[in-house]
Amino acid sequence: MTEDTRTMRERMLAGDLYIADDPVLAEENQRALDLMDAYNATSVRQGPLRRRLLEELLGSVGKGTEIRPPFYVDYGRQISVGARTFANFGLVALDVARIVIGDDVQIGPNVQLLTPTHPVEPGPRREKWEAAEPITIGDNVWLGGGVIVCPGVTIGENTVVGAGAVVTKDLPANVVAVGNPARVVREIID
Repeated sequence: MTEDTRTMRERMLAGDLYIADDPVLAEENQRALDLMDAYNATSVRQGPLRRRLLEELLGSVGKGTEIRPPFYVDYGRQISVGARTFANFGLVALDVARIVIGDDVQIGPNVQLLTPTHPVEPGPRREKWEAAEPITIGDNVWLGGGVIVCPGVTIGENTVVGAGAVVTKDLPANVVAVGNPARVVREIID
């Protein structure tokens, strides 16, 4: 067996087990937290400053997108948000893995997009190993207030997820899903 010589950052970005207590990752996290704190301290009347901070914090952000503070991230750079998307107060987007949010997405208050995972086995968890799986939110999705999206989930375009739902598995396009775990209750026919 060969020794893994990749950095913890390389392991993290590949979706493999890594240890977050790493100087490079710590610096990237601190950079994001500084920008996040500055963003969260802006007032509604500081639109241009808010936009500049958001563009510096995130990997990409589309035209006409608004994210109301407070907004919480791990690294920021692994988040891509499409055009005309609106996120209400309290969005938590833990971007250890990539988070892709499409165009025209509506995100209710206190939604959580959670990419980190941890080993079930107690030994590796005690040793602080973790990993992550990406999240993808399709165009024109509506996530109701308090929705939690778990690691590795993809939500198809036009889907509506009811308030308080916990999305543990992929959801197809054009459906309404509710509950814990979220389950499809009907199709959306335009």
